[in-house]
Amino acid sequence: MLALLLLWLAPRLAAAHVLDQDLSKLSRTDIVSTYVLEGFKHILPLGLDHILFVVSLYLLEPRLKSVLWQATAFTVAHSITLGLSMYGLISPPASIVEPIIALSILFVALENIIVQQLNPWRLVIVFGFGLVHGLGFASALASVGLPRAAFVESLIAFNVGVELGQVTVILLLYALVGRWFAGKAWYKQRIVIPASVVIGLIAAYWTVERVFFTS
Repeated sequence: MLALLLLWLAPRLAAAHVLDQDLSKLSRTDIVSTYVLEGFKHILPLGLDHILFVVSLYLLEPRLKSVLWQATAFTVAHSITLGLSMYGLISPPASIVEPIIALSILFVALENIIVQQLNPWRLVIVFGFGLVHGLGFASALASVGLPRAAFVESLIAFNVGVELGQVTVILLLYALVGRWFAGKAWYKQRIVIPASVVIGLIAAYWTVERVFFTS
């Protein structure tokens, strides 16, 4: 039932990446704070696809140090493509970016099921997928644009907000799961595999939907 509920909710929440606010009358400080908030909101509560990617990263190796290294690689990567996209240097179509984002979640979920421990090369994979997720962030950010008078500050602020959202997800996972269950002998079988199966089903659904049913 939980899996069916998530499958029903997933496309609705994931499609909610809309930034809709009039910034024309705000001061520079207010604009920066607004973009921090919008970046955070793009993760919590609106960014279910990005949340599930972070959850998938966390599950396999729930130590804070390990997942924060992965989150850092992800942040550096998405900051690069977000910046390049907002400067107009790259502009891949959403019809390609969005399915790849879904596939990145599916890949990590399947990896969690198959492998027994975190491999060093996952940082490279996370970095690569972060480049793609940055293009997804850029699509959302483009819906409101960046003010000319505070272009760089707003771009950085949005990235800071995204990072704060990701760190919040990680800390919540640690408080709810990692702190209590990570050291248990049954952690892999009872938590990692069932959660990864549900996440993988959602990601597979998104992939099909975004390839065949999204214009």
